[in-house]
Amino acid sequence: MRLTSKGRYAVRAMLDLTFHSNGNPVRLQEISTRQSISLHYLEQLFRKLRTGKVVKSVRGPGGGYVLARSMDEISVKDVLDCVGENINPARDILNVPSSGIEIMKDEQGNELNAVVDTKEFNLTKGYFENLGTIMMDYLATTTLGDMARKGTGAFSETATSNIRSAAGEMNQ
Repeated sequence: MRLTSKGRYAVRAMLDLTFHSNGNPVRLQEISTRQSISLHYLEQLFRKLRTGKVVKSVRGPGGGYVLARSMDEISVKDVLDCVGENINPARDILNVPSSGIEIMKDEQGNELNAVVDTKEFNLTKGYFENLGTIMMDYLATTTLGDMARKGTGAFSETATSNIRSAAGEMNQ
């Protein structure tokens, strides 16, 4: 359940593009300077963002990058997905013993404790799966536009109310 610098930098760079584009291409060098992110790293991120269709490249003099869609149509989840970020806290919860458990076998060589199926395991797994759902809903309902308006003091309550209702549904 960790957001890496890759994801944070991608969102920061996309917000920079949102704030500074005004419909005109923005050069990665400008984003690099403003955000103190390596130009080489930004090039790698924007290659993925272009492949994911959240930005478009404009070639030639005055070229750079622009948003591929409206800022209100690009969610934080879209950006994180493009760069391969997976912050789901339940992504690696499997029904297998932890690495500290020795797998015991019966006389025929069948693994005896190869699957964990206890009440505690299932409660924990369900809890973190619900948390992952809430997190994904929040990321999917928060757009670059929402964040840009929050930066200017006019944040839309849409994302917040969506998350509150999703959290309420999970707790019922």
